[in-house]
Amino acid sequence: MNNNNRSAVKRITAIDLGTNSFHAVIVDIYPDGSFYTIDKLKEMVLLAEKGVGDRLSEQAMERGLNALNKIKTLADHQGSEKILAYATSAIREAENGGEFIQRAIDEIGVKVNAISGRIEAELIGLAVQHGVNMPDEPSMIMDIGGGSVEFILADKKKFFFLTSKKVGVARMTADFVDHDPISKTEIENLKVHFREQLKDVAQSFAMNRAKTLVGSSGTMQNIAMMIAARNRKSPELSINELEFSSKEFFEFYDYAIKLNHKKRLKLEGLEEKRVDIIFPGLVLVHFVLTTFAIKKVKISAQALREGIILRYIKKEFEVLKRVLEADSPRKRSVMELVYKYDWHEQHSTQVAKLAMQIFGHFKEELELTDLDGELLEYAAYMHDIGYHISHNKHHKHALYIIRNSDLRGFKEWEIEVMANVARYHRRSTPQARHPFYNNLSPSLKQKIRKLAGILRVADGLDRSHYQNVLGLEIVKTDSETKLLIKTEADPELEIWGAMRKASLFEEVTGKKLSIEEVEHLQHATA
Repeated sequence: MNNNNRSAVKRITAIDLGTNSFHAVIVDIYPDGSFYTIDKLKEMVLLAEKGVGDRLSEQAMERGLNALNKIKTLADHQGSEKILAYATSAIREAENGGEFIQRAIDEIGVKVNAISGRIEAELIGLAVQHGVNMPDEPSMIMDIGGGSVEFILADKKKFFFLTSKKVGVARMTADFVDHDPISKTEIENLKVHFREQLKDVAQSFAMNRAKTLVGSSGTMQNIAMMIAARNRKSPELSINELEFSSKEFFEFYDYAIKLNHKKRLKLEGLEEKRVDIIFPGLVLVHFVLTTFAIKKVKISAQALREGIILRYIKKEFEVLKRVLEADSPRKRSVMELVYKYDWHEQHSTQVAKLAMQIFGHFKEELELTDLDGELLEYAAYMHDIGYHISHNKHHKHALYIIRNSDLRGFKEWEIEVMANVARYHRRSTPQARHPFYNNLSPSLKQKIRKLAGILRVADGLDRSHYQNVLGLEIVKTDSETKLLIKTEADPELEIWGAMRKASLFEEVTGKKLSIEEVEHLQHATA
């Protein structure tokens, strides 16, 4: 793609001024409506030290303004052209919230918009739909904040119900929790309160039953990380799409709910500033999973701040929707990444097409699945993005970029497969001396070998980068795979390119590879 067409339209900063913390993300927005994260910053502020709805103390005000000043300094340093700052419960409800907003303008130079709970829920829903691989049927999205909790019933395209309830963890701790650890009476009082507050959520759930709970924001992420640490499954790349079962949660709950402050400080995955407000979050998740009989929970790394960006893009770039309208967060995330790195679009698309054709002929024989084919296709799209850094080691740069780009909608093992398959499209085949490959499970290693074997041949078949192969037929015998190619021009470069990288393909299929030209259009028209 022409670099001029991919120059960023605008660099913006989105800030979620929450009750417990301020979250900021700085992104570049592109002409096609996609965005790419440049930097992030999170500052714990604990605005509701005296309870949500009361006046913000002078100390809370200062913490908030200092955090906002740090974010503004970072945004200026990164060349951000616009700051979108949205305030939620603590500032929205505080009787001196307007004073904080005015001081933010006067002292920091940031205009803060106090949004309603309904808009907050809508923006969170947009962010989760954008970043998580949502099923076709409805899911319940729950964003546990300090002052409020947003509930959204949605599938991958639409909302069935959304609301914001004043049951956030800071508010509930101030109103219901006086003992450490929390007492049984306080737990029961919380459950009674939740049952009363969530009546309309229950009514909507009865009409749009969900099997999955998608959690976003800090409390849900901390709970997921604590469960992952307890089960020795802590993610290395991204918390997005991290899953746990209701059974795993209940086992953790029974353990954690009895811990005092000193013991909670030792919980891996729990941020220190959440130690004293985590109990209502645990009780709420327990209540939701029990009441609605939900068996699976997954985590969204995107929340309100990404929703702010998406809303801005939809408003400002209504005619530039190519990426945003991709049919899944997975594909959308991959396309955003390849556009960011100025991919060789025609070549990568050709390689993906050829790879998928070969895959279709060997799927059952190699005991692969449709999901494996999807990962192969995306790896083909991304295999050359390392050129953005350098030509010589672009395969290794592709591995690094894919592993560290927070691809949305993918589980960690899926990212590892795509990254390693892309890495092995050229030069060395997978070796035990390669740490990113060797640290994976035997089953993932074998999957990578099979998919990389296919990708190497497909990449070779477009060695010229000019899509010379116009058609491909595959003929298999017990001992041989024969590729019959129709080309536009002389096929030698493509045949050479594929055959020099055929060894891994031959190893995983157990068949020798041969390639023959069956039609040459220049010959036919001469």
